[in-house]
Parts: sequence; C-alpha cells; structure tokens
Amino acid sequence: MAHRLKPAFTPARPITAKLLRTEALAGLVVALALIPEAISFSIIAGVEPAVGLFAAFTMAVTIAVVGGRPAMISAATGAVALVVAPLAREYGLGHLLAAVVLAGVFQVVLGALGVARLMRFVPRSVMVGFVNALAILIFLAQVPELRDVPWAVYPLAAAGLTLMVLFPRVTKVVPAPLVSIVILTVITVAAGIAVPTVGDKGALPSALPTPGLPDVPFTFGTLTLLAPYSLAFALVGLMESLMTAKLVDDITDTHSGKTRESIGQGVANIVTGFFGGMGGCAMIGQTMINVKSGARTRLSTFLAGVFLMVLCIGFGPVVSDIPMAALVAVMVLVAVGTFDWHSVAPATLKRMPRGETIVMLVTVAVVVFTHNLAIGVVVGSITAMVVFARRVAHLVNVSAVTDPDGGHVVYAVTGELFFASSNDLVYQFDYAGDPDHVVIDLTDAHVWDASTVAALDAVTTKYQKRGKTVEIVGLNEHSARMHDTLSGELTASH
Repeated sequence: MAHRLKPAFTPARPITAKLLRTEALAGLVVALALIPEAISFSIIAGVEPAVGLFAAFTMAVTIAVVGGRPAMISAATGAVALVVAPLAREYGLGHLLAAVVLAGVFQVVLGALGVARLMRFVPRSVMVGFVNALAILIFLAQVPELRDVPWAVYPLAAAGLTLMVLFPRVTKVVPAPLVSIVILTVITVAAGIAVPTVGDKGALPSALPTPGLPDVPFTFGTLTLLAPYSLAFALVGLMESLMTAKLVDDITDTHSGKTRESIGQGVANIVTGFFGGMGGCAMIGQTMINVKSGARTRLSTFLAGVFLMVLCIGFGPVVSDIPMAALVAVMVLVAVGTFDWHSVAPATLKRMPRGETIVMLVTVAVVVFTHNLAIGVVVGSITAMVVFARRVAHLVNVSAVTDPDGGHVVYAVTGELFFASSNDLVYQFDYAGDPDHVVIDLTDAHVWDASTVAALDAVTTKYQKRGKTVEIVGLNEHSARMHDTLSGELTASH
C-alpha cells in the first residue's frame, strides 16, 4: 500500500461557533499572560515596557498571517532580549530597532535557503531535553515572583493552581486559567489584599504603535555594527521557533511548514522593528497555554495580539490590578504539563541506551545553565553526534583468512568506515607475519570520507615497505569513486 505524505500545512478547519469561542478564549488567556512577560523582557533589554508590548502585538498579529505553524504564539522573548540588551544599553533604542529589522531580513534569507531542513538532524533525545529544560526554565522564571513578597501571595497562588486542576472537571467550555485569573483578581480587589500586580511591572501603553524608520545613520558602519547582533538574534529566534513548532506538531499530531515559519518569523520581525517593537520569536510558555486551552488555528494567535492591545489601551486599569500570583500559578501549571515525566521514569531510564540519556541530560544542563535554548540544542546535537560516532566506530570488524597454500591472506572488513572507525584500521593487520600478497575485501563495508582513504593508503604503504603487495577489492560504486579520486593524494610527496 502506498504511503501518502502529510500535507505541508494543516488544512483549514470549518469555522463554527464552538471553534470561535475556543480560539477567542484561548487568545484572551494568552494575552493576559503575555503582558507581564513582555514587560519583564523589556526590562531585560533595557527599554520601556511599551517596546516589549508593541513587539508582542505586532509579532502575534503578523505571524498569524505569514507563519507556518497554526496556534503557535510569537512575541518578545527572553532569549532575544538577552542578545540585544548590550546593543540597546550602548547605543539606544534606534539601533535596537534597526537590528530587529536586519535580523528579520537575515531570517527571511535563511528561511529561503532552507535552514528549516536542518531540524532533521536534531535527535529525539535532544528534543526531549529541550522540552524538559523548557519546563524547568518556565518554572524558574516564576521563582522571583515568589520571593520577598507578602504572605498572601502564597495562598493565592495555591488557590489558582487548585482552581485550574479542579475546574475542568466541571466544564471545559471556558479555559481554567482564565477562570482562575478572573476569580483571583476579583478576590484581591474586593478584599483590598495588597499583593504585587501586573501594574507593578510597568506602565501599559495608551495608544497603538505607529510605523517609522529606526533613528540611526544609514551608513556601512552602522550595518557592520548591527550585523553580529542581528545574525545572533536571527539564529536564536529561528532555533527556538522551529523547535517550538516541532513540539506543537507532536502535541497536536499535525504537520506544519517549517520553511514558511522561518520566513514568517523574519517578516514578523521586520514589521515589528518598523513599528517600534523589540522583536522576538515563538514563545513556548504562551504557546503551551494556547494549545492546552484547545486552540488549533491561526485565529487564536491573531486574537492574542489584538486582545493584548485592547487590554492595554482599553482596560489598562483593570489589567493592572491582576495579581501576579494568578499568572504565576498559570505558568507553574504549564511547566508541570510541559515536562516529559515519562522520560525520567526509572523504568524508562533502565531501558534507554546510556548515550541517549547522557544527551538528554547534557541538553537540559546547558539550557538551564545558559538560559539559552538555542545553545542547549546545538550542544546537545553535537553530543549526540559524538555518541553516535563512538557507537558506530565499534561496529567495524576486521577478520583474516589465510589461503591454505600460504600464498596470500584475505582481510574481510565489515562496517561503516569514517574518521572515527577508520583511525584504528591501520592496527588490525599483521604486516610482518602476512604472506607477500594481501587482499583487503571491502564488500561488506562502505567508505565515507577521506580519513578512511588515508587509512587504507597507510596500510598499503606499510606492506609495500616490506616488499608485499596489497589488493583492495569489493568496493561499491560510491566507495570506489572516493578511493580512486583521493588515494595517493592525501599525503605530501617527499
């Protein structure tokens, strides 16, 4: 039976009243959660709160149209804020906005060049590590909100968690996080409980962002100054966005267009830079809130951005009264739900190859230590490659069969020959004790690189110095072509 390929993009869902309600309520919950985070990331980047909030608005609205992964939320993020913070601190807002625009251009180019295809080289163990590290970072980000605060914060946070766990048993029509936020806000305002609120994070904008060119000199010097920051921004943003898209694909059992998502992230950042926002990428925490609330289409992403501005401009005083404890409870529950508990279960660890577990732990450790998901994924992938290379290197076997009359010996080599496995190849032969004619049979082997050709040349040379001849047989087409092209060319002639 022929296998049918999955469509590149998720097919459009029929618009129903239920879908509209689900998407709208999910978007509203996300918008409420975006406000304090966007303000916090603005502080990290060293800019006014409005700069982060404008980024959350323009990123979400734009990516809802041009992105490749429905229901994924893009906005200002901590990783991006850390990249651009030195630039904003040293040169000001104008250079920051110009860097955002240039980063968007880089992302469009990288997306068009097919950078999304590199995702196939991210092993499952790295993906699991990414998810677990993400859950840990989401949880750790809430810890400062629970330090040096009035005692009332703790029962409020506990009440919020309890509401979100129990309310779905009553009904799932309204997202439990939204119910929790509303109830806790009403309680704190009505009872006059003095606890940290959203308003304590910074002033909310009172008007929509307006387009304009970044206030920088348009010179080659400016370009060379911005390029390193913008390229780092582009790579970190794409890495986080593509990993998040892959995670949502797995959770929703749907497929999305990664190339379109890469280009869409670039377009969204270009728009954001021109509208005075600090730029961003996919947000795993808010995306998980959106998906866990039942959202599956672009509508929730679009409405999250729209609701964000409506809440800030039209309901600023009300939103400012939302206790941070309510939002902390939402994010803690998201962290618990995001963590892959099965991956650390004793039964799973017992069955899992040690190398896979090491890769997962390395990814988690690096992400948590650096607070940078992109660095963790790169280090984890490199670790996985090293583990794989070591494992495959031991699968090469060399066995010798001497002709009964003693006239020649045949060495049968089996396995994949590349830099890791071929390094020990030269020590597998009895140069002094073998007869004058040596046959190396590579029928069950494959030559992958120049290191193997160099190793075979070294074996041949060692035999020739003893007046013996070597015949290499059994090369498949690819191996023969590589051997014929490189043999004798890899060492300088003396």
